[in-house]
This record gives sequence, C-alpha cells and structure tokens, in this order.
Amino acid sequence: MKDRKAVTVSSEQRVPWLLLMFTLPANQASERVDVWRKLKRYGALSLHTSGSLLPNTAGNLEHFQWLAASVRKHKGEASVAQVQSLDDHSYEELRKLFIEARSRDYEALAKQLRKVLKQKRRSPGELGRFRRRLQETITIDFFNSPMRGRVESLLASADVQHSPGTTVVQSIRLKKEYQNRLWVTRPRPGIDRVSSAWLIRQFIDKNARFVFAAESGQQPNVIAFDMFQKGGFGHVGDDCTFETLCKQFRISDPKVRTIAEMIHDADLGDEKFGRVEAIGIDRILIGWAQQSLSDEELLRRGMELIDGLYRSIT
Repeated sequence: MKDRKAVTVSSEQRVPWLLLMFTLPANQASERVDVWRKLKRYGALSLHTSGSLLPNTAGNLEHFQWLAASVRKHKGEASVAQVQSLDDHSYEELRKLFIEARSRDYEALAKQLRKVLKQKRRSPGELGRFRRRLQETITIDFFNSPMRGRVESLLASADVQHSPGTTVVQSIRLKKEYQNRLWVTRPRPGIDRVSSAWLIRQFIDKNARFVFAAESGQQPNVIAFDMFQKGGFGHVGDDCTFETLCKQFRISDPKVRTIAEMIHDADLGDEKFGRVEAIGIDRILIGWAQQSLSDEELLRRGMELIDGLYRSIT
C-alpha cells in the first residue's frame, strides 16, 4: 500500500467521508489492538472491504492522521483518503449504519441505567460516570441517533431520585397562566415528549405552540417540558414527564391515566405497569427520527399517533 496523506478540501467540494486504510506487520498485534480501540473511541465505522470510515470533519481528519502516523511508526502502511462516495454503500446507507452503531451504544447505557434506577443505594460517583459515558457517546453521535433522548431521560430520572428536592415542580394554582403559551422541549422528540405535547394541547393549553431548543434558556418567556434544567415540567421521582403533567394539572380522565401507564413503560422500560401498547409507537418514532424528518414533523406525526391511541381506548 502506497503511503499517502489526506489533502484538505474546501467545504464547497462537499467530500463527505474520510477513509483510513492500514496494515501492520504480524508481530505488531498489540499495536493493532490499540488502533482498533481508538477507532472505536472515535466512532469509526468498520467496512469489511474498505477500512474504517468517519464523517469528514477537521477533528476526525486529525484523529485519522495521528493514527496513520502511529501505524507508520510501527513499520506499517496507512492511507487517509477523502471519499466522495462508495460504490457499494449510498450516503443514506452509511448514515443509517452510523446511527445504528450509536443506537446500540445508547441502548447499552440505557440498560445499565435502568438497573441503577432500581437500586435503593448507589455509589456517590456512579451517576457522574454515566454522564461522562453519555457525553463520550454524544461526541461521536454524528447523525443524532433518536436513542439519545432515551438515555438522557433515564439519567434525568436517576438525578431526581438522587436529589429529589432539586427538580420538584411547584403545584399548579392558576391554570389560566398556562393558556396561549409557547412551550419548549428538546429536539428529536420521543415518546414522552410527543405524548406530553399531545396532553398539553388536549387538556392544558389548546392553543399551545411548541419550539425546540437544547436548553430552555435559549427561548424567552417559554414553559419548558422534558428539559434538564431547573423549572418547567419533567421527570419527578420515577414519573416520566407525561405523568408529572397529569398530576400537576390534576387530569382525571381515566383514558389519560391508562395512557400514562403505557408511556411510562415505553419511555423508562422498567415494566412498572406491564403495559406494552405504546412500545410500538416508540419504535415508530425512532424510525421516523432516522429519516431526517424535522422536529416539527416528528411532533405532529407523534401527536396524531397518541390521539389515535386515546380514541382506541374504550
């Protein structure tokens, strides 16, 4: 393999991928393991016939160039190429593979977090370790896996259980204060946020408007729901946001109570109520999120699904 280095191209050329190809001598087994560990940490996609792939960014280019230099230092050969396309994988196929890889990482974290939520005691630094692992995964989540929100919600629940006095929502006194308002939640809405938006418009604020932001402070004069900052409505104890809204606004509709159990089990996955009806809706939302739909379209479609679920309950 001829030794080559990548050449930076302008953004107008829109070369989407970086490809690392390398070989190492048979006696460099430990170096080979070290390279593969770094590739995993960088979030690289392993292609069976073509090496390892990353989206073309300055940071990823630097990662690959350092790895290539390390391989050459150990008497191996390495090339870093900027690739417009691969003839056996379309852009959308590669994008989907990256999303699936990160979704598996998030699902593994979620499984471990659910175990933590069931524990009565946990070590002081345990949640901090989960936050670090989540942040490491977010860093290599190049195409915004819809499973990220699931882990963030579970971590929020764990935080509330650990410090229950920090995020308890004050009791609702004047419902009129919540009329004709702008409500904000996180991007890429999943089952809890979609159902909460439906609940808000059906039972709390029929003229509610919804916007999306990573932090509630980015939008002035809004009511936050399912955010991680203090204030607004979110997870309280082992309740998901939908359950919190039901309790705070004293919504007594029996069909809504049934849906609350479904949303809880779909969102937190703890099988508290033994309800499976909303799990399918959750998977549909995840699939739609992978299709690059806008946040607004995801919310609209999801609210229609929840409305259909509500009407199906007799």
